[in-house]
Amino acid sequence: MTETRSFLSVSDLSSSDAEALIARSGELKARMKAQRPPQTLKGVTVGLLFEKPSTRTRTSFEVAAIKLGGDPIYLSANELQLSRGEPIKDTARILGSYLDAIVGRVYSHDTLVQLAEHSGRPVVNALSDAEHPTQALSDLFTIMEFRGRLRDLTMAFIGDGNNVCNSLLLGGALTGLNVTVSCPDGYEPDSSVLGTAKALAKKTGAVLAIVRDPKKAVADADVVYTDVWVSMGDEKEEKERLRDFKEYQVNSELMKAAPKGAVVMHCLPAHRGLEITDDVIEGERSLAWRQGENKLFGAAATLEFVAGKG
Repeated sequence: MTETRSFLSVSDLSSSDAEALIARSGELKARMKAQRPPQTLKGVTVGLLFEKPSTRTRTSFEVAAIKLGGDPIYLSANELQLSRGEPIKDTARILGSYLDAIVGRVYSHDTLVQLAEHSGRPVVNALSDAEHPTQALSDLFTIMEFRGRLRDLTMAFIGDGNNVCNSLLLGGALTGLNVTVSCPDGYEPDSSVLGTAKALAKKTGAVLAIVRDPKKAVADADVVYTDVWVSMGDEKEEKERLRDFKEYQVNSELMKAAPKGAVVMHCLPAHRGLEITDDVIEGERSLAWRQGENKLFGAAATLEFVAGKG
């Protein structure tokens, strides 16, 4: 292994890192589509430590590792001694002696911090309660691929200021993408993340804002983005959240308030009839399926990056 680094937050990247990862995602997509993936992870064993269910993230990282010549190992937290109370730092020390890199999907962001600190190996955040940086990376790549640029475009994020929203704010700030978050009172993105994003945005000129009215938010949007109203871990708040978010559905009426060229994104899984309607996610303005496919190429670029192989 050459020089390594963890990727726990979008803020771990510089603007040049973000731009390079987005560009590399495109290069890897072309290589993989042509059945010529580079064997940049040959000899690299990647552990996928997951505490939460996953479809796209787990599969994309496993396939990316295999296609790049690496060896992925899926580690369900329920099948490890973690489920019997072993401290994460003890697990981390042992995993670090076996593995070359760790991809973690966890409930608490602190679990990732401890994994990185005690394993001595690069750790990738594949979703925590704080952020979902690899999702944001593949989303930015999707926008770049579709529109040819990020700078001076505007994303309207409609709904819960959750982990995905946090990462998109930071990603927009790094790349010059304007991000407007429209959410009910009390569901704003993390204040410290917003502060960090605004500081980063001063260097790129990205405009970040929070508004209550979703129609106002989408009025100048190039991208209308939404996510589930009830994230994993928030199930006890379901009734309250469904009530609070009922005016924040991405539907045909809301899209009438957006420019004609605006596209729709959703990180999936989608609860049709809640945060988004079936006709919109299946419509000609939806990028959700390209977005989902591109997670594979974002995952591949991320693995190369943390392993020092890109």
